[in-house]
Amino acid sequence: MWKLGKEHIRMAKFALVGVLNTGVDFAVFIVLVYGLGLNSALAQVISYCCGVANSYALNRIWTFRGAARGGFGEILRFLLVNGASFGAATAVLIGLLDGAGWPAYAAKLVSVLAAMAVNYAGTRLWVFRMEKDRQGAQ
Repeated sequence: MWKLGKEHIRMAKFALVGVLNTGVDFAVFIVLVYGLGLNSALAQVISYCCGVANSYALNRIWTFRGAARGGFGEILRFLLVNGASFGAATAVLIGLLDGAGWPAYAAKLVSVLAAMAVNYAGTRLWVFRMEKDRQGAQ
């Protein structure tokens, strides 16, 4: 029988946090646009930032709690990883749309998976590196 290890559980938590982040982003966007009448572009920036803030907080407190050290450096690394995952998603999306002629829905799905992989790897290995990983690198 297949056994869930700590890393599998951490990945599942990371995925659940991602779903919640999407919900936060969407809900804030809707409130800003339809409730407060903000411009969609401005609402997008604010709602995306709310999703990223939610992601940092939940991943720090819940997903990677044993590794979180806090501080400006950790936040900066988190933002850089999120920027890299956005870049990876965009590159995959454009490559599959323009280079391979894939339909938009399929290209978007693959781009989301690419972003998740980059984001998890960067968050796990760089932002919230586990103590045993830090000791092994010394």
